[in-house]
Amino acid sequence: MVQTLEQYQERRRTAISRDTFWDAMTPEQKMAYYRLQGYGYRLLFVRQMYSGPLAIVAQHSQLATINWQGDIDLQPEVKLRA
Repeated sequence: MVQTLEQYQERRRTAISRDTFWDAMTPEQKMAYYRLQGYGYRLLFVRQMYSGPLAIVAQHSQLATINWQGDIDLQPEVKLRA
């Protein structure tokens, strides 16, 4: 199914609940996220990649990622769209 530009833009405006992102994470990611929460990180979103879910977390302007195995990358090469 091909989306029109308007449909795509509307989908981007729809807020997704944190519960949806939480449910998309593996148990290993959840354990790693618990550790990062102690340092003030918050869950931004989870992307479904070919290798598995990738959680994007942030502490102020510092981004970090948690891969499906629970490995934390504190200096990821991630760029966020505005």
